[in-house]
Amino acid sequence: MTGRRAATLRRFLVRAALAIAGLYLLAVGAACTFQRSMVYLPDPKPVAPDPSGPKVQVVNLTTPDGERLVAWFLPPAPGKPVLLYFGGNGEGLNWQTDNLRQIARAGVGTLDVAYRGYSGSTGHPTEAGLHTDAEAAYAWLTARYKPQDIVISGHSLGAAVAVRLASEHPARALALEAPFTSALDMGELEFPWAPVRLLMWDRFESDRRIGEVRMPVLIVHGDQDEVIPFAQGQALFALANQPKAFVRVPGGHHDDLPSHGFYDDLWRFLGIAPAAAAGSTT
Repeated sequence: MTGRRAATLRRFLVRAALAIAGLYLLAVGAACTFQRSMVYLPDPKPVAPDPSGPKVQVVNLTTPDGERLVAWFLPPAPGKPVLLYFGGNGEGLNWQTDNLRQIARAGVGTLDVAYRGYSGSTGHPTEAGLHTDAEAAYAWLTARYKPQDIVISGHSLGAAVAVRLASEHPARALALEAPFTSALDMGELEFPWAPVRLLMWDRFESDRRIGEVRMPVLIVHGDQDEVIPFAQGQALFALANQPKAFVRVPGGHHDDLPSHGFYDDLWRFLGIAPAAAAGSTT
């Protein structure tokens, strides 16, 4: 190879490397800029309770930073607990329609909160904002019920919201459906090529918070979960304090745990109603 050809090849390789590096930085920059639109999938349209379902009350909560949240409230029967429920990143209030029937049949109450930006609530979701929403919901509920009558519950992203709230406030129990260890771990799964731990804003580090929870903990996870790996539920369970229980749901996916008997597992864990096991408890 002549000196001229070698120099031409070097220039080509340098330009190619710079182009690849530029494309990589562009991709990382785009992922960083639009990361919250990938974490949160809100439908802002208001929704109404199913008129054929349990008679829930639509309540409005005001957060300390001035947002107005919509929540559905089903009062508990005398002597039964009330759930404080936080949904996943794409869940609106109408996702709870079928679950409300199971909850009502047991006489249990629930307060289901639409995060800021979801189902008619004002604002835009962030980790700090969702924590503020959870605080407002807890304050509303504890103004009416004792902490020992409240079960903090969450699904998917809502499990992280629930873990943080339970790490800072008392309640009867913490019940988690398909939780992750942290949003950082999920981000690395989705974007293994990106420096997620350097760039992610909303980290939802349940693995750092769960050890601060001082109440019974139930974790239920489907072993066919296609969104959050089953192993993350196991890892979070290992970090939780006793008393605790883990239910593996054979064939359970990410969004179908209530149809696999999640509420039967929860009632049994709380000791409020006998039920057949929906999964294998470990």
